[in-house]
Amino acid sequence: MAKVDHQLTAGEWAIMQAVWEHEPCAAPTVQESLQGWKKWTYSTVKTMMDRMVTKKLLKTERIRNLILYRSVVTRPQAQKGEITGAIRRAFNGALTPMMQFLIEGNDLTAEQLSELEATIKKEKRKRSGNSRKR
Repeated sequence: MAKVDHQLTAGEWAIMQAVWEHEPCAAPTVQESLQGWKKWTYSTVKTMMDRMVTKKLLKTERIRNLILYRSVVTRPQAQKGEITGAIRRAFNGALTPMMQFLIEGNDLTAEQLSELEATIKKEKRKRSGNSRKR
């Protein structure tokens, strides 16, 4: 199966957030939930959602005259696509410089640094265990 890159536009992110929160949901529900943030008309939201179906970000289910939308892309898949795209654009695809930039360029607390360190150590143990099994 081909690897799919789930990079979303800002508008698609807004719609996906609403769908993840309310799914299954109809376009008017999404438009209502975005009302405080985006002043999109119903037709704008419906058009965007239909395009997202074409892009296989959403899927539909028809119940009589009602069209319900569900996400095809999970929040972690969308987040991964967003981060992967940012690493590719800003760091030429190199993960280590990006991590160094994030660690050195932010005021992380000692506790946050310890959490990151623990995550890295845990991942190293997991991967070294997997390499022995090969």
